[in-house]
Amino acid sequence: MNTDLLFEFTVDKAKKTVYITREFDAPISMVWDAFTKQELLDHWTAPAPFVARTKYMNFEVGGKRLYAMVGPEGKEGWAIQEYMSITPTTHFKMFNAFCDKDGNPEQHGSEWDYYFSEQDGITKVHIVIYNESFERMERVLEGFQQGFTATLKNLEALLVTLSKK
Repeated sequence: MNTDLLFEFTVDKAKKTVYITREFDAPISMVWDAFTKQELLDHWTAPAPFVARTKYMNFEVGGKRLYAMVGPEGKEGWAIQEYMSITPTTHFKMFNAFCDKDGNPEQHGSEWDYYFSEQDGITKVHIVIYNESFERMERVLEGFQQGFTATLKNLEALLVTLSKK
């Protein structure tokens, strides 16, 4: 297993944008599935001790995923994602917002662009996150960076498990 994999997390506050690039020692089809299939997303998209629980997901243009991050005491933090464009195995774009358990979003959210490429068995995922509100970005940035970094480690472990099947 390759342990010398790229991971970059940069923030351009003036552009209200976060850039994340991460490589995985796995084929693009497996990484794509991990980002686009409910049964896999719930295994890695919450940093411990939280768990992710998807209420519903329809991965198609105009489709949505409503999910919660559930804490150890059962407290839920909800988010809704709407898929804006999909090019299978190479790109998808979605709008993400915090919401209530019924999917009613907060006023501001963020646009997420995911790009996937593979070279020599290493899949690179490049994510561009544009925040509608600078204040929203500032409010969540520190915790988001720590949490998202942890979830990517969860994903790496999941990919190792999947590759052994």
